[in-house]
Amino acid sequence: MIYPTILCGGSGTRLWPLSRKSYPKQFVPLLGDQTLFQASALRLCGAEFAAPLVLTNSDFRFIVTEQLAKIGLDPGAILIEPEGRNTAPAVLAAALHLLATDPEAVLLVAPSDHAIPDAAAFRAAVMRGMAAVAAGQIVTFGITPQHPETGYGYLELSAPPGAEGAPVALTRFVEKPDLARAEAMLAAGNFLWNAGIFLFRAADMIAAFEAHAPEVLAPVRAAVDSARADLGFLRLAPEPWAKAPDISLDYAVMERAANLAAVPFSGAWSDLGGWDAVWAAQTQDGAGVATSDGATAIECRDSLLRSESEGVELVGIGLKNIIAVAMSDAVLVADMSRAQDVKKAVDALKARKAAQAVQFPKDHRPWGYFETLALGPRFQVKRIVVHPGVGGGLPSGQERWPRGAMASALKTLMYMELSGAPRRC
Repeated sequence: MIYPTILCGGSGTRLWPLSRKSYPKQFVPLLGDQTLFQASALRLCGAEFAAPLVLTNSDFRFIVTEQLAKIGLDPGAILIEPEGRNTAPAVLAAALHLLATDPEAVLLVAPSDHAIPDAAAFRAAVMRGMAAVAAGQIVTFGITPQHPETGYGYLELSAPPGAEGAPVALTRFVEKPDLARAEAMLAAGNFLWNAGIFLFRAADMIAAFEAHAPEVLAPVRAAVDSARADLGFLRLAPEPWAKAPDISLDYAVMERAANLAAVPFSGAWSDLGGWDAVWAAQTQDGAGVATSDGATAIECRDSLLRSESEGVELVGIGLKNIIAVAMSDAVLVADMSRAQDVKKAVDALKARKAAQAVQFPKDHRPWGYFETLALGPRFQVKRIVVHPGVGGGLPSGQERWPRGAMASALKTLMYMELSGAPRRC
């Protein structure tokens, strides 16, 4: 049995304004009706897979359960990280948690924000890696490069991969190269893009930490041993967790271990690391223009136009190589070649203390969400959406509606300025 282990605690900024710290890209339907997180969970379903284990933070815990419920999946466990400590502590916590109940547990660790359209082909690649896992190896997955990409790290294999896609011994990890180096690696034929997806037995990964990163093992083990259950979630103990180094799995273990293999994957894949990648992954018209509902392109070329708020119409006229994303509280317009500089916009907004830098218009709660419609110095108007059946308790052991929460929520619905002072009504 393979335990899908989905990492979804990150908060990217390159897809602002749609992706923000309070509601990052993995929870957004960027490509179709499903969110990236939902698509990741569904991709790892089947007879060979157990229920998914999810690692996230406290802010996203109810978003995770809500989105899994919408696609009919119950998580095996949801581990709450007290704070972000990078991928090494997160993966180790999952391995320790699963080993406690299944000594033969095999983990498939995957980010929640990647796009892999051919789920069946990916599952087949996973199964090709199982023989190497049974032999005690830690398997990583590499994407067959389609062009000399400078934005990804690479995996150097001991030999070019064969047509059957069998695991190949991994020689080393390569940092993001310059263009000349990327071209040379593409020509060599024994390099893959590093997808950051791993397959291994829990016992083998823990042994790797014991050998190569014992400074990570002790605090994470203490955080798992002292974890406490909370409304269907498992909260890792904050004090020992804070002592764990902030380090990636690649740096902590993968670049030091010798028992490594890579499985090549030749299907479509993208980490959607910028709006240019979203544009490339979307269906385009004959002029290379991708639009969403509520967006209209007139005599445009090679552009992305998206309206992300109901009732907001976005129109582009004569645009070329442009990204335009409109929301109810923020609008982004950028040259396609500057897609990676969107994070500079977020930094500039943070410096101005603009709420739009990090705060999404919708604020999720266990009972639903509320959305700010209007905000002034002495008033605010909010729309509150309550999920059906919340009053009697949520399914799957989720939090019941707190006493008086409906009244409390309704009291926040609208503030009006009367007689020079804000009054509730």
